[in-house]
Amino acid sequence: MKFLDDIRNLDRNNVGGWPQSVKIFFTVLVFAVVLLVGWYFFVSGQQDSLTSLASKEEGLKQEFSTKQAKAVNLEALQQQLDEMQDMLRQLLRQLPSRTEMPELLVDISQTALSAGLETELFQPGPETPKDFYAERPITLRMTGTYHQFGTFISGVASLPRVVILTLHDVSLTPKTATKGGAAPADGQLVLQGTVKTYRYLDDEESAAAIKSNAKAGGQK
Repeated sequence: MKFLDDIRNLDRNNVGGWPQSVKIFFTVLVFAVVLLVGWYFFVSGQQDSLTSLASKEEGLKQEFSTKQAKAVNLEALQQQLDEMQDMLRQLLRQLPSRTEMPELLVDISQTALSAGLETELFQPGPETPKDFYAERPITLRMTGTYHQFGTFISGVASLPRVVILTLHDVSLTPKTATKGGAAPADGQLVLQGTVKTYRYLDDEESAAAIKSNAKAGGQK
C-alpha cells in the first residue's frame, strides 16, 4: 500500500517534506496519546474520588438509618427511663429519712447489744450526699460469737425501716486472749472496720446534691 510505503520511506531529518497523509496520521496519533495521558491523570483520579465518595455516601446512609431508628424509639425509651427513675425513687424512699437516721443509728447499736455483742467502738461519720441518697460511714469494733453476729444481722434486717449496711475494709478474726496469744476456746470473734448505711434525700436535698455534684464535676 502506498501509505505504508510512504511511512517506510520517511526522512526523519525532513519532517516538512513528509506526505500530507502521513502528517495527518501522526497528528491524530499524537492527539490520541495526549487524550490517553490526560484521561489517565485526570479522569482516573476523578474516578477514584467518585468511588471514595460513593463509599462515604453508603456509610452516611447507614448512620442516618441508625439515628432514624433511635429517633423513632426515642419517646418510648424516654418513657421507660422516666418509669425506671420513678421506681428508683420509690425504692429509695423505703430507706430512712433525715429525721429517722439518728434513731436508726441507735436502733442498730441496741440491736448489737440485744444480740449479746460487746460493742467496743460504734462511731458514725459525716454524711456524703449523692444524687438521690446519702451514705454515712460507721467505724465499729464488735466482739461476739458467730451465732451472735448472725442474730445481729437478722435483727437489723427486721427493723421497721429498710436498712442497708455495706462492708468496707471489714475483717472478722478470732479474738486472742492476749496480744499475740492463741484464740480462746469460747469461739469469740472480733468484727472491725467500716460499714456504710444509707438514707434517701428529700426533693430539696436531692436538688442541692445534684447541683453540687454537677458543679464539682465541672471543676475537674
